[in-house]
Amino acid sequence: MADRQQSLTGKKVAFLATDGVEDVEYTQSRAAAEQAGAECHLISIKPGEIQSMNHDIEPANRYGVDGTVDQANPADYDALVLPGGTVNPDRLRMNPQAMDFVRAFFQQQKPVAAICHGPWSLVETGMVKGRTVTSYPSLRTDIRNAGGKWVDQQVQVDQGLVTSRAPSDLPAFCAKLVEEIAEGRHARQTAPA
Repeated sequence: MADRQQSLTGKKVAFLATDGVEDVEYTQSRAAAEQAGAECHLISIKPGEIQSMNHDIEPANRYGVDGTVDQANPADYDALVLPGGTVNPDRLRMNPQAMDFVRAFFQQQKPVAAICHGPWSLVETGMVKGRTVTSYPSLRTDIRNAGGKWVDQQVQVDQGLVTSRAPSDLPAFCAKLVEEIAEGRHARQTAPA
């Protein structure tokens, strides 16, 4: 497992989420980045606050949005994290500006981390094509149909793209996302042709 003492000092990380985000996937991944020294911003498709959930059905907490996808510039960030929950990524994938925001991190060769249903944004943007990823098992067919190779692993890293299956994988996911962000840009982390 990655050394949790790696420094992300001076790095800015965008967390893209909206109503329905799985609380623990957002809070634990953000805490890992912040504890490593990163400045973290919650970017959403709407201003104000978003409502997180526990297990998709129980309201958890509300979080203030730092910026919206139409205002935020991916060039200002060193990495992107896509927490899951079922509703959150389903709403995000229907928003063209959110998908442009995701795509830009690949075009700029920056680390991207997605957990649980978060990889739906990768499917929607075409970013799983030719990559090996994991996710919540129900996304397996979507990932394969989008040209990706799905694996059933706690955490999978493919050239700066970190993916995990579920909240139970958060320790491994958080360690790897810190490691990949610390490494910086990945030359092979580009959008498929």
